[in-house]
Amino acid sequence: MITLRKAKEQDIEIIRDIAAATWPSTYLDIIGQAQIDYMLEKMYNQGELLKQLMEGHIFLIAEENENQYGFAGYSIIDHEARIYKLHKLYVLPSAHGKGVGKILINEVFNQIKDIGGTALQLNVNKHNKAKDFYLKGGFTIKESVKLDIGEGYFMDDYVMEYKF
Repeated sequence: MITLRKAKEQDIEIIRDIAAATWPSTYLDIIGQAQIDYMLEKMYNQGELLKQLMEGHIFLIAEENENQYGFAGYSIIDHEARIYKLHKLYVLPSAHGKGVGKILINEVFNQIKDIGGTALQLNVNKHNKAKDFYLKGGFTIKESVKLDIGEGYFMDDYVMEYKF
């Protein structure tokens, strides 16, 4: 049975390992290896993940026995409007089809609803098939953005939103 737990500082390596194992199969055909390497180093280095934990980001790890299959990370982005952002949700390719992504997103929904959140937003690459997962789950496309992330790289994303 897959269970979820809130990540702590000592889980940063697990988050990094899952991201490193997931990104190539998710993004290689979309952005190429050089941009994958750049983004993983920028967004998943130990210091950046620790900073996010210290700033109040919630990371949930999905596991079964001693095996970690995926994670989700979210935080509040607009206190006044009570809007949250799903920054990360990745499931190991070997665990696809087990319902891990659905378990993670449903728990994020429940936690945000419980604390009075009004909406959950996320960015997804326009060519990532995860977009269909989110559309099926009740998200709508709010806008299209092209974000400069440095070194000549861009994120060509949809901003999607789920309203509670």
